[in-house]
Amino acid sequence: MALHVEYLDHTEASALRLDEVVVKVNRSAAVVKGGRRFSFSALTVVGNRDGVVGFGFSKAKEVPSAVEKSGRDARKHLLRVPRSGTTIPHEVTGRFGSSSVKLIPAAPGTGIIAGSCVRAVLDLAGVKDVLTKAYGSTNAVNLVKAAVDAVSQLRTRERTEELRGVKVE
Repeated sequence: MALHVEYLDHTEASALRLDEVVVKVNRSAAVVKGGRRFSFSALTVVGNRDGVVGFGFSKAKEVPSAVEKSGRDARKHLLRVPRSGTTIPHEVTGRFGSSSVKLIPAAPGTGIIAGSCVRAVLDLAGVKDVLTKAYGSTNAVNLVKAAVDAVSQLRTRERTEELRGVKVE
């Protein structure tokens, strides 16, 4: 897991104009005496497409309520993503559960080569050129959490120098 995750505070987050993408809505059923009782869970990713991204997961009895709650949850968990031009500063692997996501910097013009879950995270973070590979479980929730773990591990050269207290050549 990441050591120095830069989460945004409430005042900073409320000033941002955030886009929202619903990645997955899942229906589950509880069988009761009268039949099936459905409940829904929603996974949402929010970001400003300029270095800030977050995700939220929520459950409710109806789809709109679940989506709204997950959007509110995502706005509470925003983090800053360091970028190097249109790509990421270095290769990184994020893990959550049995899912792993490897992010590899790419040349300008490559685009986001990723599945829908990881693409949502990277697109809303403002990364334009990156190669990705998902290993293990392809569960949408685990992939989004693994992608967020990966981007939280990213460091710029300046930040690395600051943390180590030495000049990196």
